[in-house]
Amino acid sequence: MQEHHSPAAPAPDEGGADNLRPRGSNQTGMRQFNERVVLQAIRLHGSLPKADLARLTTLSTQTVALIIARLADDGLVMKLEPLRGKIGQPSVPIALKPDGAFSIGVKIGRRSLDVLLLDFTNTVRMRHSQAYRFPDPQQVFQVIAGQVRAMQAALAPELRGRILGIGVAAPLSLGSWQELMGVAGQAGLWNRLDIAQRIESDTGLPVMFAKDTAAACVAELVAGRGRSVKSFLYLFVDTFIGGGLVIDSNLYAGLHGNAGAVGSLPVGVAAPDGKAPAQLLSTASLLGLERLYEEAGLDPAAAYDERATQAPWAGHSARWLEQAAAAIAMAVSSASCMLDPEGVIIDGSCSRALLDQLMVAVTGALDRYNWEGVQRPAVHTGSIGSDARALGGALLPLYANFAPDRELFLKLDA
Repeated sequence: MQEHHSPAAPAPDEGGADNLRPRGSNQTGMRQFNERVVLQAIRLHGSLPKADLARLTTLSTQTVALIIARLADDGLVMKLEPLRGKIGQPSVPIALKPDGAFSIGVKIGRRSLDVLLLDFTNTVRMRHSQAYRFPDPQQVFQVIAGQVRAMQAALAPELRGRILGIGVAAPLSLGSWQELMGVAGQAGLWNRLDIAQRIESDTGLPVMFAKDTAAACVAELVAGRGRSVKSFLYLFVDTFIGGGLVIDSNLYAGLHGNAGAVGSLPVGVAAPDGKAPAQLLSTASLLGLERLYEEAGLDPAAAYDERATQAPWAGHSARWLEQAAAAIAMAVSSASCMLDPEGVIIDGSCSRALLDQLMVAVTGALDRYNWEGVQRPAVHTGSIGSDARALGGALLPLYANFAPDRELFLKLDA
């Protein structure tokens, strides 16, 4: 297992962080809500003195002081060194305490499994990754249970009770597209399983479940470019490409939880003979790149690492990039006409070098479209990478326990 440190939260005056300004209430009976508002303000803006927290949350200075005292007693926040050099008393920044709470994120993918331990500051403390050709349910659940026990054991005894739960990210249809994967027998096993229930039974911890690409979208929304881009279409290039949709800083799930399911978008029109057009996932997924490598007698696993941009894989990658970029550009154009998003964010489980090449190719493909009558969205590279799905899963228990209920009270400034 490896240690990894995530980037710190930006200061209040950086970028678009002020797009997310949690507002508290001075009404009675709002103690827990106000505590969560203060925690969210620190999470979004980084360490802040009490006066700044009061300004951001519109709570009174006295209320903020009482909340900070309670949160400190609960081990959720801590005081940093005083900031000196200004007129008057030195201000003391308040920060989230890393050991205040923990969450475990699990990503079950078609090509790999990731299990990571996340602390209260969104820093990955431990991780385990395992690659496979296709996940065997029995082996996957054994590894997950073993890694959860290992992560619990790695924490000091007094901290183990601060693990809030497990967030699982996996495709809603892990057993679908069996013919494309060439694993019909194994894939069918997943269709009969309740993944969350099984992991909860194996570990004894509460489990939350999210579609893998929705979880990745949550990670980008909370810890990546979503802090400055309020409405965006999110694409994640994986074994099968997928995505998510964020509207006004909210993940939009849709009636069946499939909003942003770009992989199923047609990349053409139905033929008069009734033949259905190909879907985006058949053209812009890393599975297609794997196939090109296999046909050339090369290791298909290179689709997920730095070899993809090196000889002898690079030439085959160039072929895939051309067709993938054209299909993604078509999807972006269609989505722009329907949704008018502020931006499009593209990330993936491939190497950053290959993703950078894909971004250049997508931009070039978008240049060939007629944008009359519609606003062309800015296209951004995702900032999380292959950890996005497991990180998004781990964020679910943290936010369920500590984020304010936006539907009832929380306002986000424009």
